[in-house]
Amino acid sequence: MNSITDILDAEAVLSSFGPWVLAGVALIVFIESGVLFPFLPGDSLLVTAAVLRDQLNLSMPTLILVAITAAFLGDQVGFFLGHKFGRRLFKDDARVLKTKHLHAAEDFFEKRGPLALVLGRFVPIVRTYVPLAAGTAGMRYRHFVVWNVIGAVTWVLSMTMVGYFLGNIPGIADSIEGIMLLIIFISVLPIIIQAIIERRKKNKAETA
Repeated sequence: MNSITDILDAEAVLSSFGPWVLAGVALIVFIESGVLFPFLPGDSLLVTAAVLRDQLNLSMPTLILVAITAAFLGDQVGFFLGHKFGRRLFKDDARVLKTKHLHAAEDFFEKRGPLALVLGRFVPIVRTYVPLAAGTAGMRYRHFVVWNVIGAVTWVLSMTMVGYFLGNIPGIADSIEGIMLLIIFISVLPIIIQAIIERRKKNKAETA
């Protein structure tokens, strides 16, 4: 991989790992889940890995177990970073750790409460910062762990099952471009829904 485009190309990323593909999947899911580097292909990586499982010599149970574990541990790191350092990690003009990303995650967390740890998994960028927001906001660790597990399991199972069923369609493994469009749609759907809800609320408020 020699460019940002390659990093965002899930198939290229998986191929670059060679025999260490399972470890590579675990590393990317771990980092994207709460280690403050949101620009990684988490959703598409899981779906593509499930689609290409035979070519990559991956078993579905192993892929799912490893990905859930990595997602859970990534959120743990994010929570403890938020609990210990909070806003000190962020700056308005930073390249990655922008204050606006933390504010968006905190707003999402405030509106959705603990469910944000589940829903946030399905929203690119937000999923990286929600555990940090939970730690910064002082959420009780016991509650965080419960919702963290639910979120990790729900997200990983959803993404891998999409890839699993798509992979059973003859010839689909040769049409990754189409799959990527589907993944992008799935990834941004929560953002679209949230935008529609907020717009309707705003229109009602203006009408009233």
